[in-house]
Amino acid sequence: MDLEITGRAVLNNGVEMPRLGLGVFKAEYGEETRRAVRWALEAGYRHIDTAKVYGNEPSVGEAVVESGIPRDQVFITTKVWNNDQGYDKTLKAYEASLKRLGMDYIDLYLIHWPVKGKRLDTWRALERLLKEGRCRAVGVSNFMPHHMNELLDKSETVPAVNQVEFSPFMYRKELLELCRSVGTVLEAYSPLTRGRRLDDPTIGAIAAKHGKTAAQVIIRWVLQHKVIVIPKSVHKERIEENADVFDFELSTEEMVTLDGLDEHYTILSAGWIPEEWE
Repeated sequence: MDLEITGRAVLNNGVEMPRLGLGVFKAEYGEETRRAVRWALEAGYRHIDTAKVYGNEPSVGEAVVESGIPRDQVFITTKVWNNDQGYDKTLKAYEASLKRLGMDYIDLYLIHWPVKGKRLDTWRALERLLKEGRCRAVGVSNFMPHHMNELLDKSETVPAVNQVEFSPFMYRKELLELCRSVGTVLEAYSPLTRGRRLDDPTIGAIAAKHGKTAAQVIIRWVLQHKVIVIPKSVHKERIEENADVFDFELSTEEMVTLDGLDEHYTILSAGWIPEEWE
């Protein structure tokens, strides 16, 4: 496994996706998002994750242009929101995201949530976008095993990526194993639990042993599970800290210890838990 900031996962259609990215959930439209993306790109990140519902797609696009880095060297993910789902509406939503980003294509387009009664038609639209070469890869987000199995049963296209909440406290082992078995790469959002569990003493002890922070240990744990990770921050020092995870390695014993922290913990509110989402 290529564990360095330039390391990439090969998706099931051959597209290469950086293993570390910057998430911009809740980053404010305008200068806050532009700064965060600029700092990430300066730190070596080449993967930015946004979404229509975040309201900051234009700022992401502007920051990429301003960076001077060629477009084909920055991997951009965005997502179709719930009220845009359905076949025709998804196609229109994709074009709208392209316009807001100011780009000619999107590297990875995801279904943001598995909306009942619409997700299969939405997926057909993504398949069309992929077939026509209008995006490089398509995938899903917040799809649990039953959502994945439904999609695999009803579709000829296996999602390239499934983006879900994933951390030592939300270690979705069953889902990870299912995705691996069918060729879908798992991607972790909220790996740092929005800071709510960074004071865990078990993680702290491992961090002290390696001379690292709790956040760095968690990000490294995700990467060593061969899961793509997109920690979110709008602070320069945190963005840089989150990328400084390629000069140490967790032992097998430490990985098992961190796996054992799983308590099905979620930072999401009731009703937004993917297992219950219908």
